[in-house]
Amino acid sequence: MKGGYVDDKWVQGCGNNAGYAIWDWYLMDVFVYFSHSLVTLPPPCWTNTAHRHGVKVLGTFITEWDEGKATCKELLATKESAQMYAERLAELAAALGFDGWLINIENVIDEVQIPNLMVFVSHLTKVMHSSVPGGLVIWYDSVTVDGQLAWQDQLTEKNKPFFDICEGIFMNYTWKENYPKASAEIAGDRKHDVYMGIDANVALDLLKSSNVSAAIFAPGWVYETEQLPDFYTAQNKWWSLVEKSWGIVQTYPQVLPFYSDVNQGLGSHISLGGQKLSEAPWYNISCQSLQPLLEFNEGKNSDIMQVTVDGGEASYNGGGNVSFRGKLKRNAHFTARLFKPQLQLSASPISISFSVKSDKRSELSILLHFSSPSHDETKSFLMVPNESINRFGDMFLPCLLTSKQTTSGWTVHETNLVLDGHTLTEISAFCSRPDDLTEETNTLEYFALLGHISIKSQQKNKLFPLASSWVIEAHHVKFVPGGSGSKTLSRKLEWRLKHPEEDSVFTKYNVYAENLNSSDYRPRKIMEEPRSEKVFLGTAHVDAYYVSDMVVGSDVKGVRFVVQTCGEDGSWQELDASPNLVVKVERLSSKLCCCGLF
Repeated sequence: MKGGYVDDKWVQGCGNNAGYAIWDWYLMDVFVYFSHSLVTLPPPCWTNTAHRHGVKVLGTFITEWDEGKATCKELLATKESAQMYAERLAELAAALGFDGWLINIENVIDEVQIPNLMVFVSHLTKVMHSSVPGGLVIWYDSVTVDGQLAWQDQLTEKNKPFFDICEGIFMNYTWKENYPKASAEIAGDRKHDVYMGIDANVALDLLKSSNVSAAIFAPGWVYETEQLPDFYTAQNKWWSLVEKSWGIVQTYPQVLPFYSDVNQGLGSHISLGGQKLSEAPWYNISCQSLQPLLEFNEGKNSDIMQVTVDGGEASYNGGGNVSFRGKLKRNAHFTARLFKPQLQLSASPISISFSVKSDKRSELSILLHFSSPSHDETKSFLMVPNESINRFGDMFLPCLLTSKQTTSGWTVHETNLVLDGHTLTEISAFCSRPDDLTEETNTLEYFALLGHISIKSQQKNKLFPLASSWVIEAHHVKFVPGGSGSKTLSRKLEWRLKHPEEDSVFTKYNVYAENLNSSDYRPRKIMEEPRSEKVFLGTAHVDAYYVSDMVVGSDVKGVRFVVQTCGEDGSWQELDASPNLVVKVERLSSKLCCCGLF
């Protein structure tokens, strides 16, 4: 997309909330990051969010034209050189956490080097399997076994030898109608390892009926070509056609805990527990949470209820939500698919919670669908507060009574459930009206926001490590003089547990800075008055964060950096209990001092 490495190249994100993103992960198995560089490494943000959704990520190794031929001549000079370069590619994948490679040799190869090309592909496949669990190598239909650049567009004796020594083949796009079925017959039991290249949805039905796989090239064209009416709508429409042809290929959640705040990895603000941490635009695909499987409706249904992710509206956590807008009659209700899990329950109780923000004339609940152990019956439960249980009970919908509490304008509902042996198969939103509407307000505008959904074991939650359990260090601290006595501060902050615990799983860390206007650095509570403003800097998905050119006023004596740990169930450590580090601001001619305070 646009040559690759655009807004996604910034490991800690950037400020362009109009950057490109994908949220329809449930419609794909493999994501290939492609550019025309010799070695294309997927930016970490794509690997992070794709893996979160169960999707594998591949980098690209491509050689092209005369330069590519010269590269191949060196790479394939000997059997040993072919193996050595294959091992370097496998090391890159293992070190950076992605799953394998698309190999695209788009140039002529000297026929005497074809055996070494076979060694390169087979050895890469072998070392990927040994170094990366589930490693994947896919060959692109380009150069043939006789060294010619001759796209076959189907599986033939010219490209099948490469197919036989790796996990799959990505066919060129100019295939004819009978090629998919012919390729499936040649592939035999491996027919699903044949990925027929397409760049339009019209071919998907044919590929599905031919029982082969599909490789959709450059779905970012929706963004690049600025399709009307806007990117969000155009992308949802485009992927809805994929779902119509191919169906859902990823189901989640499958294990506990499950948590989603519907964050798409970009937005106009960032919130935590309903309180805004920042109102600055941002883009960081690593922050994308599990995405709902929202159905795209066009035409007559769209004027009844629009169900979208709306980064402009308020958020409970992160920068997203599911927005419900439209018209709803007084005694009517509306349901919308959110997730399609395959979550098997045991005899242990689970806790389910969700957050809602709505006007007084709109109610939003969660509807849960279960299959029985024998799969011959289904059960559905509606999560409702006490005051609504009689009304929905009359609809013959079994209800789960929820407790509720309000925080920052959001109502958080929670209930507990034991359903041993059953499988949670769908989570839906349930829109309705309160009982006290009059006939005069029979059909009204409906508006509600869903902030998050959480499902976790009811067993006692593991406490966050104490602040004293962490070691925090500041490296490469640099002050540069600015105007009016101010300075800019740059530094790399790193942290680690003194004694790591195997069952401690932290998905991210929020990083804050607080200016100190006193030379008294005795430990105190972060929220204690008097205090300076605490500024949210960003989110880290590793145990490090780099601050660049942070402006420090002339009256600031020190900067306290606070690292807030976040759990995989959506919980977060209170700032009062979070580890922190003070960087003391001395005169530029003096020695810089970094001291850790817990």
